[in-house]
Amino acid sequence: MRHFLTLADYTKDEILEILDLAKQIKEETKRREFKDYMPKQTLGMIFEKSSTRTRVSFETGIYQLGGVGLFLSSNDIQLGRGEPMSDTSRVISRMVDMVMIRTFEQSKLEEFAHHSKVPVINGLTNEYHPVQLMADYMTIQEAGLEENLVVAYVGDGNNLAHSWLNMAAKLGFELRIATPKGYEVDEKILEVALEAAKESGAKIVISNDPKAAVKDATVVTTDTWVSMGQEDEKEQKVKEFEGYMVDNAMMNIADDKAIFLHCLPAYRGYEVSEEVFESEKSLVFQEAENRLHAQKGVMVWLDKQRNV
Repeated sequence: MRHFLTLADYTKDEILEILDLAKQIKEETKRREFKDYMPKQTLGMIFEKSSTRTRVSFETGIYQLGGVGLFLSSNDIQLGRGEPMSDTSRVISRMVDMVMIRTFEQSKLEEFAHHSKVPVINGLTNEYHPVQLMADYMTIQEAGLEENLVVAYVGDGNNLAHSWLNMAAKLGFELRIATPKGYEVDEKILEVALEAAKESGAKIVISNDPKAAVKDATVVTTDTWVSMGQEDEKEQKVKEFEGYMVDNAMMNIADDKAIFLHCLPAYRGYEVSEEVFESEKSLVFQEAENRLHAQKGVMVWLDKQRNV
């Protein structure tokens, strides 16, 4: 049985197969053709971290596939009262057909998956955000930028940056990550990506120079500097991230056809300027919509694997 915990667990062919399925389902959805790919199936959605896009996209997605989603806040289930993750997994996975978890440590997600009888999807952890990257790459495909792709990620070396490392290493494109000193990506995750890049031909460049990263890039992307639960670090981070805001000056040194991506929520005037966020180069809302379609592709693909 397959889970969807990190892109590092998947081959290039598998990632592209899921994306092809997602695009097919998106086209059907646009035609208002809602096929019951997962009839009467239940998706348990466990949230230890709150969310807008993750909840709406998964709950809508499973409904459009013919199933139903159950919103399970950690405050409302025994997990929030100290029940071990392993016990919660062994109970819930006997009652639902698939589980999505948005939590803190990747180790908690992996423990749940280890004990689960059904596929488990990573809705976000401190270390990775793979479903977001599926939506991001889907948006890149729709923009016709797959060939000679150069992605510049500017900002915090967080879970999104780690998933960009995984995606580049698997698909073989050029990725440049620029972070302030002290906010670099995790060394172990980088090592895994660099090893995988040897096989795929990916070029991965890590630096503290945002302008060098963005120069001639075809995709420029960033994330909030202050993640959920880190609000007390805001003032310090704003100072330390000076020069990392994606503004018109930065976009002007990217490729002429470059697009801007952001996983949202976005804070204008910090990681991105109002002008860039609202520009024609910004595909952030197409990207946000693609969370719905990419995740439907993931769910249908995982369901199919149980019958292989």
